[in-house]
Amino acid sequence: MTEAKPGKKAENKIADKIDNKVQVTAENGPETGSEAADNCCCGCVKHKYRDKSGGEYRKLLTRLHRIEGQVRGLEKMLEEDRYCVDILTQVSAVQNALNAFNKELLAQHIRSCVVEDIRRGEDGVVDELVGTLQKLMK
Repeated sequence: MTEAKPGKKAENKIADKIDNKVQVTAENGPETGSEAADNCCCGCVKHKYRDKSGGEYRKLLTRLHRIEGQVRGLEKMLEEDRYCVDILTQVSAVQNALNAFNKELLAQHIRSCVVEDIRRGEDGVVDELVGTLQKLMK
């Protein structure tokens, strides 16, 4: 069975919608919170403004850099044919570091994004949070 391809009118309507969203975005300036998802042509990506000079951002970035170094260390251990138990111990340390990163990011998310959305009356954020917690607690 062959798929029906959209006609020129349908393609033009889609292009007009995309162009319109781009114009709205350009006119309104930078977006924060769920506004980015609302203006995304596919509605699939949320963005959050982060104060890059703030301590919370630096703290998260420092954790990621440390984890990155640990993973590079694992690679080196494997290349050097180190003892399996030593490698497994380091893998466990990386997992613990990632868990600590998740806890910190989740706490920041709840304090900022979740609180802001609830104040705006967007109760769906609670379901999103529950789903996120379920994924993290596997």
